[in-house]
Amino acid sequence: MPKFLLVFFSLVFLNFSFYSQFRYSTKSKKAIKLLEAAQKAPGQTLDPKTRQPNYREGILLLEQSLKKDPNFWEAHILSAQFNENLNNYKQAIFHYESALQINPEHSRYGSTHYYLSALYLAEAEYEKALKYADVFMKNPNASEEFLRNAKEIKQHASFAINALKNPKNFNPINAGNGINTADPEYYPTITVDGKTLLFTRSIADNRVKGYQEQEDFFVSNWDKINNWQKAIPMASNVNTINNEGAPTISADGKSLIFVACSDETGTYYGENRYGKGSCDLFYTKKIGGKWINPINLPGGVNSSHWESQPSLSADGQTLYFVRGLRGKNTNGNSDIYVSHLQSDGNWGSALRLSDVINTAFAEESVCIHPDGKTLYFASRGHIGMGGSDLFISKMDANGNWGKPVNLGYPINTKFDENSLLVSPIGDVAFFASDRTGGFGDLDIYYFELPLEYRPTKTLYFDGNVFDQVSKSALPGHFQLTDIESGEIVIISDADKIDGSFMVALPVNKEYAIQVTHAGYAPYSINFNLKIPDGSDHYHIDIPMNPLTSSTENVLANIFFDLGKSTLRKESAIELKTLASFLSRNPTIKIELGGHTDSRGNEADNLLLSTERAKAVYDYLIANERISKERLSFKGYGKTQPIFSDKIIETMKTSEEKEIAHQKNRRTVYKIIK
Repeated sequence: MPKFLLVFFSLVFLNFSFYSQFRYSTKSKKAIKLLEAAQKAPGQTLDPKTRQPNYREGILLLEQSLKKDPNFWEAHILSAQFNENLNNYKQAIFHYESALQINPEHSRYGSTHYYLSALYLAEAEYEKALKYADVFMKNPNASEEFLRNAKEIKQHASFAINALKNPKNFNPINAGNGINTADPEYYPTITVDGKTLLFTRSIADNRVKGYQEQEDFFVSNWDKINNWQKAIPMASNVNTINNEGAPTISADGKSLIFVACSDETGTYYGENRYGKGSCDLFYTKKIGGKWINPINLPGGVNSSHWESQPSLSADGQTLYFVRGLRGKNTNGNSDIYVSHLQSDGNWGSALRLSDVINTAFAEESVCIHPDGKTLYFASRGHIGMGGSDLFISKMDANGNWGKPVNLGYPINTKFDENSLLVSPIGDVAFFASDRTGGFGDLDIYYFELPLEYRPTKTLYFDGNVFDQVSKSALPGHFQLTDIESGEIVIISDADKIDGSFMVALPVNKEYAIQVTHAGYAPYSINFNLKIPDGSDHYHIDIPMNPLTSSTENVLANIFFDLGKSTLRKESAIELKTLASFLSRNPTIKIELGGHTDSRGNEADNLLLSTERAKAVYDYLIANERISKERLSFKGYGKTQPIFSDKIIETMKTSEEKEIAHQKNRRTVYKIIK
C-alpha cells in the first residue's frame, strides 16, 4: 500500500466520525442499519483468506445499504475506506467520487479530496492527483499532518509528470532459462568478475510437509558463449527446509552473508542456527570449494529487530543492510544501516545512515557498488513515481552521502521497484520483475544503465600466491593501498587451499600491493589503473621468497624523482611494510641494493644507485628505528639488469622498451643472515 494510504482499522472510524456526528443523509432505516452493521464487521470477524479485519464483509453490507438508498453518501465513504484498506483502489476512487457528486459540501468536514489525491497518485493518474491535492489544501479543517502529506503528493505527481515527458532509455532483457523458471527468482548478487550470479528462488520443497513454498539460493555461471548456465542449488548446509533469502556475495565469491528468520520462539532459525530475534544475518565461507556451516553474523549487526537485505563492499570491510523496526507506530518503517569489520573479525555496532538517505518511510533493497562510493536503494519516502522507487546516491570526498536521485521512468513506475544490482563495470543493472513475457512470476532481467546513473568503472584483478621455490600454494595476506591518498582500499587473504584471490578495484587509480606470509619475505608490486587498456581484469601471480632464499626482493613501491635520490612521500607505504617485516623477524639482517638502467654515464649511475640505497637505509634508521647493525647498502649501477640491452633492442614498441628500463631501475633487498 502506498505510504499516503496507511489507513488502519482504528482510523477508519476516526475519519468516519467527521461525517457521522451529523444526522445521516438517508431516511432509510434499513440502509442505516446495514451501514452500522458494516462499521462493526471488521472488528467482529477475520477475513478467512487473509486473517485480517473482515473489510470484505463490511463491503458486502454496504453494497446492500446502497441498494436501499443509492444517494446514501456516507455508505460510499465507508465503502471507499474499506476498499482502500484492501488495495482496491479503483473501487475506492469510485465511491469517493460518488460521495462528492451526491454531496460536495461534506468534504469540508473530512479528507475525501486528500484520499482521492493519494489514490490517483497510486493509480498513476498524476494530473488528477494534483487537482485533488490542491482542493484539499484549501480545506480550513485540514490537519497539519494531512496538509504536509498533500504537499508531498503534489511533489510526487509533478515529478512523475515530468518523468513521463522525459523517459530514460530502458530495454530490459530476460536473463534466460538458465536462471529463470516458472518459480519466482529475485534478489540477485554477483561476483566482481561478473561470472557468478547467486539469487533467491521460491520453490515448493518436498522436504517441507505439504510441499510448502520456501526460499533457497541458486547459483548460475556465465559460460564462454555468453549465456547463463542452468542454475543449481547451493549445498544443503546452506539451503535448508527453512527460508534463506536476500544474499550478498563477496567480490571473490568465497564469502556469503544472507538472511534467515526465526520460528515462533524468536531464537531458533533451523538447522542448528540460533539468532537474536525475528530475522538475522548469517555468514558462511567457501574453503577449498566447500561452504562451511553458516553462523550468526558475529558482532553488533543483529538485534531484536529484523535485519535483512545485506550488501557487502568489495573490500569485505563494510556491510550495508536494512533494519526493520518492531513495535507500535512504526508505520512499516525500515532504514539502511552500516557496519564495519573490526580487527578481531567481529562486525562493529550498526550505524543508521543519515536522514539524507533514510526517511520516515521504508528504505530497502540496498546495494553498494564495488567502487565503494555509489549506493543504490529502494525508497517509499523520497520523491518518485508514487510507490517504492529506485534511487542512487554518491559519496563525496568527505565520506558523506549525496542527495538521492530517482532513476526515472520507466525504470521506476507506479508499481514497487526494488532489488537492483549493478555490474562491477557499471554499465549493466539487474532487477526482478513479474512483467509479461517472462517464464512465470518474478524473473531476473538486465538492462543498460543510463550513463548518468553509472558508478565508477571497477575492474578486478586475480591471481595466485605461491612459494617461488616449491611452487606450492600459500594463503598470503595482502593489502592494496591507493598510492596518491595513502588509503588502504583492500585487505584480504588468498585461499588456504589453492592460494587464489580476486578483488575489485576502481579505475583511475595507482595502487601499491603488499603481500605477507609467515616465513617469507614481503612481496610488493605497483600498477597503474589510471588509463585502462580496455580489458576487464588484470591477472597477477605472486611468487614469494622463503626467508632461506638469497634471491633479491624488489621494493616495487619505492619512488624517486628522475636522476635524484630523495625519497618521494609515496614510498612511505613500502618502507613501513619492510620495517614491520624486520620488526617481526629481529634476527634477520638485510642488504639494501640500488640499480639503474644502462642509459647514461656509468660512474654517475653507480653513484646514483648507491645514494638511493643509502636513502632507504637512512630512512629505516631515522623513521622506523631499525638498528643500523641489521642493515647495509650497496649500489650496483647498471651491472645487474633484469633485461639486457640486447633483449630490449628486440622489443617491438617504445612502450615495451621503457617498461623494461623501468624494471632495471629498482631498489631491492637481500636477506644476508
